[in-house]
Amino acid sequence: MPAQPSYDAVIVGGGHNGLVAAAYLARAGLSVLVLERRPHTGGAAVSTRPFRGVDARLSAYSYLVSLLPQRILDDLGLRFTVRKRAVSSYTPAVRGGQPTGLLAGGGTARTREAFDRFTGSEREFAAWQRFYAMTQEVAVRVFPTLTEPLPTRSQLRARVGDDAAWEALFERPLGETIEEHFEDDTVRGIVLTDALIGTFSQAHDPSLRQNRCLLYHVIGGGTGDWDVPVGGMGALTDALADAARRAGAEILTGHQAHAIETDGSASAAVHYSGATAEGTVAARDVLVGASPETLAGLLGEPGPEPAAGSQLKVNMVLRRLPRLRDRAVDPREAFAGTFHVAEGYEQLATAYRQARAGELPAAPPSEIYCHSLTDPTILGSDLAGRGWQTMTLFGLLTPAGLFADDEHARRDELLAATLAQLDAHLEEPIADCLAHDADGRPCIEAKTPGDLERELRLPGGHIFHGDLSFPYADDPAAGRWGVATRHANVLLCGAGAVRGGGVSGVAGHNLSLIHI
Repeated sequence: MPAQPSYDAVIVGGGHNGLVAAAYLARAGLSVLVLERRPHTGGAAVSTRPFRGVDARLSAYSYLVSLLPQRILDDLGLRFTVRKRAVSSYTPAVRGGQPTGLLAGGGTARTREAFDRFTGSEREFAAWQRFYAMTQEVAVRVFPTLTEPLPTRSQLRARVGDDAAWEALFERPLGETIEEHFEDDTVRGIVLTDALIGTFSQAHDPSLRQNRCLLYHVIGGGTGDWDVPVGGMGALTDALADAARRAGAEILTGHQAHAIETDGSASAAVHYSGATAEGTVAARDVLVGASPETLAGLLGEPGPEPAAGSQLKVNMVLRRLPRLRDRAVDPREAFAGTFHVAEGYEQLATAYRQARAGELPAAPPSEIYCHSLTDPTILGSDLAGRGWQTMTLFGLLTPAGLFADDEHARRDELLAATLAQLDAHLEEPIADCLAHDADGRPCIEAKTPGDLERELRLPGGHIFHGDLSFPYADDPAAGRWGVATRHANVLLCGAGAVRGGGVSGVAGHNLSLIHI
């Protein structure tokens, strides 16, 4: 039960954005209550030990950090660090009947040599350099605006200061730019994948949802780097919860909000239930870290257009890394970055067409990460010493509707097909490398959009709470900071806020600036 009947701010949802807001507001001297439905804080940014008897702490849902501004860590005094991955990516392929692959990273000279060897010319590497030089210049200019008042479209265009870059990323379907820059199908696919993370789209989608997704994947930190959270993603949200509590915020887990009442300006109430009782708590402001769909339900208002996620998340623990058919690369290096599977440009187009027709992709695209290569602390010392590794697989272009008929059977079918695509590039099936838990079961779990909706209340299992938006004031209703609703004292600070997607804390930070 809450310690007092009324607070300056009641925050619904103890995910990372809600915790950021709680910490900032409590540090400013406001009374703050956080109501979290689940038995722990963190939302999708948590670490778990999902396999009984296996001392491996996995980032259960979200898994890499890019969009989190350093200023939030500094302002809140968080003891949280990230580590750079040794390489950017490895993409296995078969060319001329022989196994090969493209390793990007490890220095400019080495990457150039890898591109030249893989593509047979210097052209693709030069195009790669030009394209990512462009995105980095955009990142340097756009990323700082995420924690500033929303610019207008014209203001952001002026900030970018490069008409060609603006047209490429903000105006034209991304496929046009990719096809102008690159000729190699594999290279084109590597670039496109960042536009399809949790987003059901294709290169020439006229809605530009693929452009919006790519933008957020290339601007983080002003570099576009995606780093490994030391200790797992839960280390971040544990640090945020500690910071909020130290500042005086009250956090109640196992407490679900059921309704919000507001006079629209200065007085509100939240009806909730806990393990033993129901109650109502008063607040000057209510801040909602949940989805726009949940917010509408709490207010008893019509909801937004239904969202639908598009991903398969697989967590594994391995006894050893698998051997690769491409003997020219060390598995420890290949899996240290992003390992692309079935993500050629034409493969992605085919997978999209099949999924749009209601079929599971015949060659499901995915990317794989082995975080324990960068951060062995997520493994118990005994397991790390024996060469065990964690493995995360994120599948693309698998919209929620594909699982409507028989979710469990479809999930099993998709998982088998996805792992078969990986196995095609391995000397041994990945199943032979899996560890087993205390009950003798293989250490592998797969989560569909439906699983994420049930476990996290993500609308339609959408990891961003809905399609991402460009980071400018396209919708005046979102207000000066992108967190406003039609009620002056009810604000949105979850991933569904403008600029809120990803593990960034931006929505929580920006909401707090309205109060401080």
